[in-house]
Amino acid sequence: MNLIKYFPSNINEECGVFGVFNCENAAELTYYGLHALQHRGQEGCGIATTDEVEIYRERGEGLVTEIFSEAKLAKLKGDNAIGHVRYSTAGGSGIDNVQPFVFRHYTGDFSLCHNGNIVNSRALKLMLEKQGSIFQSSSDTEILAHLIKMDFRKDRLAAIVEALNMIEGAYAFLIMTPKRLYACRDKNGLRPLSIGKLNGSYVLSSETCAFEAIGATFSRDVEPGEMVIFEHGKEEITSLTFSYGSMRKMCSMEFIYFARPDSDIEGMNVHSFRKECGRIMARRFPVEADVVIGVPDSSTSAATGYAEESGIPYEMGLIKNKYVGRTFIQPSQEMREKGVRLKLTPVRSLVSGKRLVLIDDSIVRGTTSKRIIKMLREAGAAEIHVRIVSPPMRHPCFYGIDTSTYEELISACNDVEKVCGIIGADSLCFLGEDALLEAGNRSELCLACFNGDYPTFLYQTKSELNTEGKF
Repeated sequence: MNLIKYFPSNINEECGVFGVFNCENAAELTYYGLHALQHRGQEGCGIATTDEVEIYRERGEGLVTEIFSEAKLAKLKGDNAIGHVRYSTAGGSGIDNVQPFVFRHYTGDFSLCHNGNIVNSRALKLMLEKQGSIFQSSSDTEILAHLIKMDFRKDRLAAIVEALNMIEGAYAFLIMTPKRLYACRDKNGLRPLSIGKLNGSYVLSSETCAFEAIGATFSRDVEPGEMVIFEHGKEEITSLTFSYGSMRKMCSMEFIYFARPDSDIEGMNVHSFRKECGRIMARRFPVEADVVIGVPDSSTSAATGYAEESGIPYEMGLIKNKYVGRTFIQPSQEMREKGVRLKLTPVRSLVSGKRLVLIDDSIVRGTTSKRIIKMLREAGAAEIHVRIVSPPMRHPCFYGIDTSTYEELISACNDVEKVCGIIGADSLCFLGEDALLEAGNRSELCLACFNGDYPTFLYQTKSELNTEGKF
């Protein structure tokens, strides 16, 4: 549905969740699973476990390897675990917002973690606070816990189902009690969540690459609008549909940028998707050039596809410092700008005097593209033809990606020709929306950040808008 563009809530997150059910060394397995998902969030992480009686938790701000030691993992007792990696935007940092959250209640303790963003969080939080709820964090994830306990007379399953149906937006939730683990995915399927098996036990992950890290095998995806329940004493898992009218509106940026290339999302390998996008780009927007280079790492697959289709040789014209985080998911513009030169180095001998095809996955703010092109020109590049294997990003994302305002998006108020001039390229072309569907062999994707067609209502008031519909 085409909707007017609203100002989002303060907390937007692109995170990763991982879970283990009924397996020895659950905390250790979750540690390795989170390490494989580290690209999805680098500011905080946590693990909660249960021994069927108590719930234990360790968390902190930093990378997985920085937060967890052998001593801390040893404190996390039990055969069930859930874990989380996160990054935050403005207002969302701090240990109070690091998940998993643990809630103590006389009807039963539970822990939960979440990947995504709840678009009606403001209204729900106000309702809950008027009823007496006191929030301990500024994260929208905590809302689910308060909704579950809003009517303590209901049994746990009924309470979770009712709570999930009050939430709108993108989410993959893991909810752990001493006896059960619930895995829930929003009805539009905006965020990925998969089930794997390991020696008769179950694991869950935002991406399938984490299964390989622990030796597990992929079983299936959690379906949009589905809750999967793992319970001690039951060999078979229980599945129920908690929300009908589901769609397969997987976030296109999962394929384009966020997911690791060795992950499979809803049956499509991410590397294969990106490579096919590169091939389509070469067919639609050819150019005379000497070398194809990709911006590592998320554009490497597309660059190889472009090179193979065009016949122009691929070279590693840019080298990535593996010890620097992603500039796109740094929480401040100043950090992003400083990070670009630390992150990438041009190979002068490969680019000097050459006409380059520079493949990148997206242009968001334009900061990275502008600085990369400047570095390549300083290294002697004769021409730089930029090919972006996604459409222009013209609309904010409200479902968990850190693009929350029009002012942050270079393509929101500039056409392709003007963007080309701003970043300093000789030419600039973007793929169309149809190319993404073709590359993924899909009929549906969430393309809202490109076309403004949001799959949910956004639950904000007209008082937050100016007369032009912007903020």
